[in-house]
Amino acid sequence: MSRPAAPRRQRADATLNRARIVAAARTLFAERGSAVQLPEIARVAGVGIGTVYRHFPTHADLIEAAAEQRFAEIEDFARNECVLHAEPGQALARYLNHVGEVLTADRGLSAAIEAARESTGSEPRGETRARLETVIAELIERDRAAGALRDDCTVADVYLLVGAISATIGNRSGDWRRLLGIMLDGLYPRGTTSTAP
Repeated sequence: MSRPAAPRRQRADATLNRARIVAAARTLFAERGSAVQLPEIARVAGVGIGTVYRHFPTHADLIEAAAEQRFAEIEDFARNECVLHAEPGQALARYLNHVGEVLTADRGLSAAIEAARESTGSEPRGETRARLETVIAELIERDRAAGALRDDCTVADVYLLVGAISATIGNRSGDWRRLLGIMLDGLYPRGTTSTAP
């Protein structure tokens, strides 16, 4: 006798609904930051408000899920585009440029994350952070092996750079690309100059 298909269908529906909710939240947060409320997200996602609350009991839970998804996408870019395909000595620069572009396009979400966490909003947490730190360490080693990065550069240094880029973008206080170029020059071994894209 075959098992009933209903529980499997319910799980698939729940997974799809969760994905719709997070996608709608990211779009709305990007547009208006943390001012967006859960009923509006439910409407855009095409689900009932009860469905939103089942997946995300609080506004902060949904912001955190959107943030985790963004960090997962950044990690994927780092692994597939920077570790595997960047030119020698360009892995970290390519990664940081991508992060800057994401943060520029996602100012509203960054503001929502900052408001929810009451911190910089520029760093992932838990398992996501551990995975991202692993790939950043690979980028550092790759550039160091190419002779394009000073020996004392660390993952913590990269987080400092991302924080500076995030603050510049969030405050609209200057050209983040120029800032990144200056910072990358400081990370290159003495007597060399960055060729950051």
